[in-house]
Amino acid sequence: MRNGSGISRGDRNRNARLGRLRALVPVSNAIVGIDLADAKQMVVVCDHDSQVLARRTFRCPAWKLGTALDWAAKQAGAAGFAGATVACEPTGHRWRVLGQLAAEREMPFVCVQPVVTSWARRSEDLTWDKTDEKDAVLIARLTAQLRCYVPEPVDEEWGRLRHLGARRMQLLTESGRQVQQVRALLECVWPAALQAARQPFRSVTWTAALSVLFDRDGGDLARARRLGLERWETAIRREVVRRGRTRPCLRIARLLFAALEDSAGVTAHRRGALERVGLILSDWHETHRRLEDVQARMTAFLDHHGLTGLVVSIPGISPLGAAAILAETGDPHRFASARALVKHAGLAPREKLSGAFVGRTKLTGQGRPGLRLAAWRAVWGAQRANPVYAARFTHLTTRETNRLSVTQAQAVIAAAILRQLHAVVTTGRPWDPRIAAHGTRTAQVAPLAA
Repeated sequence: MRNGSGISRGDRNRNARLGRLRALVPVSNAIVGIDLADAKQMVVVCDHDSQVLARRTFRCPAWKLGTALDWAAKQAGAAGFAGATVACEPTGHRWRVLGQLAAEREMPFVCVQPVVTSWARRSEDLTWDKTDEKDAVLIARLTAQLRCYVPEPVDEEWGRLRHLGARRMQLLTESGRQVQQVRALLECVWPAALQAARQPFRSVTWTAALSVLFDRDGGDLARARRLGLERWETAIRREVVRRGRTRPCLRIARLLFAALEDSAGVTAHRRGALERVGLILSDWHETHRRLEDVQARMTAFLDHHGLTGLVVSIPGISPLGAAAILAETGDPHRFASARALVKHAGLAPREKLSGAFVGRTKLTGQGRPGLRLAAWRAVWGAQRANPVYAARFTHLTTRETNRLSVTQAQAVIAAAILRQLHAVVTTGRPWDPRIAAHGTRTAQVAPLAA
């Protein structure tokens, strides 16, 4: 609290947020609640007491809702309102279409979270009834109560990064699924191949050897064995050089050659399973090629906007890791503070206090899961390469009071990465270890005149 006003920082932030919402939902505007669907749109025009002024069903896709907005604006004007605010749930892609149509008509646009609508639906008449007509009125009522939010502003450049990030996540998931399929098949029919390297799918030699096996011999282990060790190593070396490396790891190559004679595994399925492994490996290589292309586009985005130097000023944060985070956040300038960004990721702690009772503080777990995952992945490299994060992690896991577990401390580091990434991007200033370590600058005081 400051100046004896009794208003906390949370109160000020909440008041500012309500002020921004009230500017979009003024009492002089009617509220147009729309329940969006594929080909049936329920539109109601309400006042701020949720009294329905007009209702109409439009059987059209979202792109033709301009007619509905024009009709709603006329109904609001006929009821004596100066304008109309459009509200809907952010489900699917249709809300983006509606937001663009509303912007073209200079109509304020807000969204209501579906979970809030669900809770309001249950408390409406203490039943589980759900109809499009009721939902449209509930959306308008929640908007009048300012239980809504301003959707993320549309920006062509940051929207492109968002889609590239979504594509990268899709390819990472696909790559992981393919690795698990190959591992499961080899464990069944040829487990000795997995024992040739400690981390086989991260070994260029191991993957190159399997490519040689399936490209030349179609997965026939006996035929590959007849090549001899020297020709086997030569073929692997050629494949490794083709992939941009200088030389293979001969230890792995020789262990894999010895595994060609291993009979462990379900031999009846070996031929078919190995053929399937070869096909999956081809898909895996193609997935990696597409993944590298997407990642190059994401890092080029940072270069184009002059952000690469700022984000890599944080030791342990790579351009790709920062691009993955920014793809989920959008333009960081849209967040009023770094704390708001952390809350958006679901990494903000929630308290349980009531009178003398003090409950256990946990993370909210709400927010954007993709952002939380991107920040979590950035922790592993930053924790080792960044001395500030390493010291912070050590302190949190070794202090005498309120000692955190390893996972809890990593969540704290993830939140710190988000806060400091927000700071360097929005201020345009490189990362400062003294500020990151909660230090202060020494004030330069001029000497007094004699």
